Amino acid sequence: MEMRFDLAVEAGAFVVLFGPSGAGKSTLLNLIAGFEAPLSGRLRLLGRDALGLPPAARPVTTLFQDHNLFPHLTAAKNVALGLHPGRLSPAEAARVQEALAHVDLEGLETRRPAELSGGERQRVALARSLVRDRPILLLDEPFAALGPAQRREMVGLVDRLRRERGLTVLMVSHQLDALPGIDAQAAFIEDGRVAATGPATELLTRPPLPEIADYLGYVGPTN
Repeated sequence: MEMRFDLAVEAGAFVVLFGPSGAGKSTLLNLIAGFEAPLSGRLRLLGRDALGLPPAARPVTTLFQDHNLFPHLTAAKNVALGLHPGRLSPAEAARVQEALAHVDLEGLETRRPAELSGGERQRVALARSLVRDRPILLLDEPFAALGPAQRREMVGLVDRLRRERGLTVLMVSHQLDALPGIDAQAAFIEDGRVAATGPATELLTRPPLPEIADYLGYVGPTN
């Protein structure tokens, strides 16, 4: 399927990408992160052309559904890998502790993943992303395996961190029940293109396109 994306995101925004499976949501994140290369087009991050930058040089960090924690390492050591695998300097160790504190994991630094709940493991993975201190956070369905209450809690945590740290967040999600109360924008992705954008509350409660209404199972008039 040919994909043509046209999307502008304001700095500091929380944008939810939703739409049918295979529509191109994860591909869009991969293009931004540099894991995939477009055949043509432009990509600007923080006002700078980013197409020529390798993933490690982009102002982006990505959190996937699979948290990819090392089971034999403690929470603190897993977070430290967000910096590098070597011995940490005192300043770097302080950054790790700060990241764990930001996700409310103080006191759990020495626990291994098997000793943590599913939500706590995702908090560790989120802290590992935060410790890199990059201004754009990409989330590819990281909370899909959590129950509704934990999912709302995690989305609320991400929104709080966005506001406190000035992050720009793009999140792919099929589960939109955690969005009420979040000041988010939304983009409906269909057939490899951005079909509609707008405030999440409007797109989800007053779908502007019949395709969005069908996807949501919405019953009522569309805009």
